[in-house]
Amino acid sequence: MRYTIVVPLLNERQQLPDLIEHLRYLQARADCELILVDGGSSDGSVELATAAGLHVLDAQRGRARQMNAGAAAASGDWLLFLHADTRLPDCAFEEIQRAAKEKFSWGRFDLRISGDSIWFPLIATLINRRSRLSGIATGDQAIFVRRDLFRASGGFPEQPLMEDIELSKRLLKHSRPACIGHRAATSGRRWQKYGVIRTVLLMWRLRFAYWRGVPAESLARRYD
Repeated sequence: MRYTIVVPLLNERQQLPDLIEHLRYLQARADCELILVDGGSSDGSVELATAAGLHVLDAQRGRARQMNAGAAAASGDWLLFLHADTRLPDCAFEEIQRAAKEKFSWGRFDLRISGDSIWFPLIATLINRRSRLSGIATGDQAIFVRRDLFRASGGFPEQPLMEDIELSKRLLKHSRPACIGHRAATSGRRWQKYGVIRTVLLMWRLRFAYWRGVPAESLARRYD
């Protein structure tokens, strides 16, 4: 199996040294293509990644557009979409191989939030349980999918928010996801920057509004 890891970038210079080390580690463990897709960084992210020898594409700003651009350039049998502040577990590729043998065509990892808040374990547990029940994966959970299925489903909808939810809905028409219990670690920086409880309540309100049919463009303005 050949994998393509797609990482959207936008002003991630602080994350890049650790991310580059992680990607090199992953590449040493499997037949793995790395594609970083920049959406117009102004902090030197592109120069740093390029100097490290990584393949960086330019795309119109927007996580969905960037990930679609990376997927379009991919050669792997499986696509794995990784946020710049998320780190896969050591057994990631073995678990994807196991899921493939069990006839899963897409999936995600359980989530662990790194940081010093006492709320993070509870938040991660609730996210993981909700995902198992609903079959909806979030981008922080490192979604992986067969490349042919991703393309047949139309990829990520080019909207500014909730693109992971919409992709999950499209893929659910084909099958349920493989829910891997080994945890991907994602940074708690977003929660800590704006306040943990405030961020959780905001995300709940946004998801409920999206479920009621409020356009993603309107929600993105609230999120920003």
